[in-house]
Amino acid sequence: MALERFAQSQPLTMGVELELQLVSLSDFDLVAASPDMLELLGRAPFPGNVTPEITESMIEINSSVHTHYGELLEELRRIRDTLLRAGDTLNVGVCGGGTHPFQQWSQRKIFSKPRFREVSALYGYLAKQFTVFGQHVHIGCGSGDEALFLLHALNRYIPHFIALSSSSPFLQGSDTRFNSARLNSVFAFPLSGRAPFLLSWEAFERDYFTRMENTGIVKSMKDFYWDLRPKPEYGTIELRVCDTPLTVERAAALACYLQALCRHLLERNEPPPLEDDYLVYNYNRFQACRFGLDGTLVHPQTHETLSLREDILTTLRHLEPHAKALGSEAALEHLYQETHTGSDAAFLRAAHEDGGSAEAIVDAALRRFREGLPA
Repeated sequence: MALERFAQSQPLTMGVELELQLVSLSDFDLVAASPDMLELLGRAPFPGNVTPEITESMIEINSSVHTHYGELLEELRRIRDTLLRAGDTLNVGVCGGGTHPFQQWSQRKIFSKPRFREVSALYGYLAKQFTVFGQHVHIGCGSGDEALFLLHALNRYIPHFIALSSSSPFLQGSDTRFNSARLNSVFAFPLSGRAPFLLSWEAFERDYFTRMENTGIVKSMKDFYWDLRPKPEYGTIELRVCDTPLTVERAAALACYLQALCRHLLERNEPPPLEDDYLVYNYNRFQACRFGLDGTLVHPQTHETLSLREDILTTLRHLEPHAKALGSEAALEHLYQETHTGSDAAFLRAAHEDGGSAEAIVDAALRRFREGLPA
C-alpha cells in the first residue's frame, strides 16, 4: 500500500492531543475507567474529540484545528471542564503529568481495540509499560516538502519542548532523577527516535517509506514513534516529545511556541538543516530529559555549549515579533515565567516533599488540572 498523498493544509494551523490519567479518588492509583468515561461522554456533544488509549487507565482528547492562541485555550478549557464533570459523576479523577508516580504497569488492562491488541501482541510488556502520558502538537504545512523541512529544522529545538513540558519525575514509586522519565519508555520501541534525513516528500516516499513497507515492518506512519513525524492524512507535522502538562494553559502555550517557531523557520533566515545536526541530537535530548531547564545542549552547527534555560529565553525573545503577528504573546509570556518559576516536574517534587507521600503527588496533580493556571 503506497504512502498516502500529503494533504495540503493551511500553514501554521495547530491542533493539540493530550493523553490524560484516570485516577481512583480512594487510593490515587490509576483506575481502568476509560470504557465508562467514553460511554458517559458519548451521551452529549463533546467540545473536541475524545478517544481511548492503549490501556484503560488513559484517555486522549483532541482539540479542533486552530490558528489563534485564545481560541485554542478556550476550547481546551471547555474540554477539561467536560472531562471533570464526567469524572465527578463516576468518582474518577482526571489529571495530567507524563507518568503516574506509583502505578504498577503489570496491573494495567489493554483497551479492547484491534490496533491496541496488535501492539500488545507485538511488543509484549512494553505495551502496558506504555501507560505514560504525552502531549502531541500538530502544525499545518503547505506541502510534504515543507513538512520535512520543518521537521528537520526543528531538531535543535526539541530539548526546549522536553524541558518546558517535563512532568514525569516519578515512576514505580521512586524519584527517577529525571525531569522527563516518560520518554525512556518511548525510546524502548524499535521505531522511535528521529526521522531519516530526507527533505523531499517524493524521496521520503520512494527511498524510505516504500522500502520500509516492503520489509513488512511497517504498514503506515502510525508505526513510527519518532519524536517528530509527518502526518500526511492531516497535512501536518506532529511533535511527540512533550509530557502532558499539569494544566491546559501550559499545553496551549507549548503549542503556540511551536507555531511561532515554525513561522520563524519558514522565513529561512537560519542555516538550513544538515544530516550532521543529528550528531548531538541524542545527547541534547538526554540532557533535557535528565536535567530539564537546568540542562545544557550543544548547538548542532556551531558546537557551542549552551545553557538550556538561557537558550529558551533567548529564543522566546527572538520570537516576539512572530508571537505578536500570531496573537500569542500571552502564550510565550507563560513559558517565560516558567523558566523562572520552574517546570511541572519541579512542582511535583515540591508536592512530594510537602506531602510526604506518592499519593500527595497525585492529589496535587488532580488539583492543578482542575484549578489551572493564569494564562
